[in-house]
Amino acid sequence: MIRSITAYYLQHPTTVAYMLQSTEYDVSDYIKWYWRTQDFSKIMRRRVLDPTKRARLLRAALKFGMGVQIIAGISLVIAGIIYQGYPEVITFGVALLISYPVVWAHLVVIPLILAKLFVVKPRDKKLIAASEKIFKDHKAVKIAVAGSYGKTTMKELLATILSEGMKVAATPANRNVAISHAQFARNLKGDEEVLIIEYGEGEPGDVARFSRTTHPTYAFITGLAPAHLDKYKTLQNAAKDIFSVSTYVEAGNVFANGESPDAQPYLQKSFHAYDRSVVGDWKVDDVKVDIDGTSFKLTNTEKDSKQSIDLHTKLLGKHQIGPISAAAVLGLKLGMTVKQIQKGVERTSSYEHRMNPYTLGGAWIIDDTYNGNLEGVRAGTELLAELNAKRKWYVSPGLVGQGKETARVHTEMGRLIAKAAPDMVVLMKNSVTSYIEEGLKESGYKGEVRVQSDPLEFYKNLEHFVTKGDVVLMQNDWTDNYA
Repeated sequence: MIRSITAYYLQHPTTVAYMLQSTEYDVSDYIKWYWRTQDFSKIMRRRVLDPTKRARLLRAALKFGMGVQIIAGISLVIAGIIYQGYPEVITFGVALLISYPVVWAHLVVIPLILAKLFVVKPRDKKLIAASEKIFKDHKAVKIAVAGSYGKTTMKELLATILSEGMKVAATPANRNVAISHAQFARNLKGDEEVLIIEYGEGEPGDVARFSRTTHPTYAFITGLAPAHLDKYKTLQNAAKDIFSVSTYVEAGNVFANGESPDAQPYLQKSFHAYDRSVVGDWKVDDVKVDIDGTSFKLTNTEKDSKQSIDLHTKLLGKHQIGPISAAAVLGLKLGMTVKQIQKGVERTSSYEHRMNPYTLGGAWIIDDTYNGNLEGVRAGTELLAELNAKRKWYVSPGLVGQGKETARVHTEMGRLIAKAAPDMVVLMKNSVTSYIEEGLKESGYKGEVRVQSDPLEFYKNLEHFVTKGDVVLMQNDWTDNYA
């Protein structure tokens, strides 16, 4: 009954446009979400429609189409009443009035399907094929960045540090699929010395396909964790795909995160494993972490070498040391000077929604909402435990796309949060909340737990909840198309 009523609300065109935008215009995901929804008035609980040009045009088309159908329905009903003897006209008019939300919610899907099949896919296929030749012929050092997490951060670290000594181009933002790589290739000038290409992993075989197209010289594997298991099904399948990049570069040209527990079985002797204490022949000492950033010393342990580098980054947390050290070591290998490395590391800072600190009413907010995996939770809770604060908050809705690992992952997440011992834990109510609570309970968490039924309201009013001296870690995002 609620479903039937809420489909007639005035905001329904906006809701439909929002649902399509949230599923990245994936027709299959949109239809599944639409048909399982029981109350359309509660769809935009965590976000609102991003008014992009595509979204505005789509919403306008929906409003226009629904309006035309309503006017037509009313007109037919009136005509049927005036001109007696035509009950079928009234019936048809009533049918138009009753069906307009459902008709237009699905009618917009038809042009999307047609465009995807007959315009987008053929065009993308041609662009991707052309990009393979561009990458193959380009003289630059090409660095692939793959992994379940930390890819964009690693890519930006490499770009920032290496650009102090070389001309660098990197794929923008988190655009990490084949068509994004192709568009990146088309915009290259040809005189770049280093290309950095982030690889996404949406389904089995993605990383291998990207490797064949982009012809990497070096590969960085940032770690392995349960992610996208709704498509990969098992962590082993994800590992096979991610680590396949190592077969497309020369032996000794792979840097891999040695702190990733799930990645350990897949590390090879030829890899340069990096962590917060060592990368290759370089060891880490004198680590200092506070809200202003992280400092450490990198020392070469090779015989007869006395080289050491003092480094400082605005990035927060010891988990950043390994990736920065690996980028620095590669920079030295590519011919950069120590001063260039130091300057490049000094320029590194947090990226939007990735351990990004800012102040709010005298409190420090650490925005890590783009994190989406258990290892990110581990890094975040370790950082929270290290920082000094009047009160510590941990805020999260949980993790999406965990498949069969959902219960285990979220119970472990609860344990990690409990270990950090924040004063307040705020959970956004959804299908995984009980698992996180179970992990907190198992670990004997003594602080306060608040379950928030309206996430958007909480985030909008955050400044009213925190006080001067608080540190609030916000991790993960949970879009409305997940239950």
